[in-house]
Amino acid sequence: MKTVNFLYGRTTFDLEVPDDTPVLTSNVDALKSDKDGYEIVKEAMDHPIDSPHLYELAKGKPDCTIIISDHTRPVPSQDILPHMIRELRCGNPDIKITLLVATGFHRPTTVEELKGKLGDALYEEFKDNIIVHDAHDPSKNIKIGNLPSGPDCIIDKVAYNASLLVSEGFIEAHFFAGFSGGRKSVLPGICDAVTVMGNHCGEFIASPYARTGILDKNPIHEDMVAAAEMAKLAFICNVVIDEDKKTVAAFAGNFKTAHRKGVDFLSDYCAVKPAPADIVITTNGGYPLDQNAYQCPKGMSAAEATVNDGGVIIMLATCQDGHGGESYYHSIADAESADAFFQQCLHTPQVETLPDQWCAQIWCRIVRKYKVLFVADKAQEQLIRDLKVEYFETLDEAYARARELKGPDATLTCIPNGVSVVVKD
Repeated sequence: MKTVNFLYGRTTFDLEVPDDTPVLTSNVDALKSDKDGYEIVKEAMDHPIDSPHLYELAKGKPDCTIIISDHTRPVPSQDILPHMIRELRCGNPDIKITLLVATGFHRPTTVEELKGKLGDALYEEFKDNIIVHDAHDPSKNIKIGNLPSGPDCIIDKVAYNASLLVSEGFIEAHFFAGFSGGRKSVLPGICDAVTVMGNHCGEFIASPYARTGILDKNPIHEDMVAAAEMAKLAFICNVVIDEDKKTVAAFAGNFKTAHRKGVDFLSDYCAVKPAPADIVITTNGGYPLDQNAYQCPKGMSAAEATVNDGGVIIMLATCQDGHGGESYYHSIADAESADAFFQQCLHTPQVETLPDQWCAQIWCRIVRKYKVLFVADKAQEQLIRDLKVEYFETLDEAYARARELKGPDATLTCIPNGVSVVVKD
């Protein structure tokens, strides 16, 4: 027997399993670098991929808007932005630089969060030239075309009016866009709610290509690329970070090919092959990603990629902060069944997509097909039951129930950190 440690909040649940039990883990522990993040970014900026240097792009441009990430993304902006700003001013010492915060569908970023992200010096220098995107204010956004799938492509007017549009960002696996970074700084980053919801529609979320680690044929990704092209995103600098949120690699240049280089780099560390099993245990990576139920389809989707038809998924997440979104919660809790809401999503017209429908749809896609046993804080028992899955206080209890359902000879696969792996053939 061996012990597997499953991340849960700031601790672990441990389980004794047979020695031959597959344990799917990424190689992200090897994502390390002896170099300073600031130095890593400089090297990337000095060798842009399929693009002129940023200082060359800045020549003759009176202004530039840099799309920066919001408070929900651990992008090490203090490694990236100084280099971008330096090159812009090298190309044009008088260039006016605006920082546009890509909030996407999230709440506005606060001043304190901006100070934490940028550092005091950068914040003080740019505080009068920081714009926080608002997806829900049509007066601040403008239509620039249509996405390939049909919906209006509406972006922030600040980006539209920029003589030069560039972005920072980071690359990680994403459970329906394939990977974050690159084109995602535009859509959903600085797009109107109409465009975001059109891109995150039921049909697209249901696509077998809208999965973790998949870009090719992914309809969500394809629309995102088109939006970035229409917005004239001219240059990116994206980084890969380790588990301590330290920069370990950087990719600068063309928003498509530089991003793809970063994706290929990261895939070497996080891709794992499926180990099909009747019972799969997964997590949302512990704190901070397992604080609410809204985030949990990420870890659940890792199990979905390797569980047998009719199998059991055991999901571990504290959900200490509750559901994470009223519309998310009610979409699932108020539905007749998980399948009923899933079918509703499939038949919801693209332009009528509901807020947060996409995460609720993925939750229901999994719950309708597999038996989900959910381990969470005791205070969240009713919440978990409302979300149409079985509740358990401990992993031992959930595992005993799984054996009861699937039998003593059922096969088992363990995923200690469900958000750190890309499970695919």
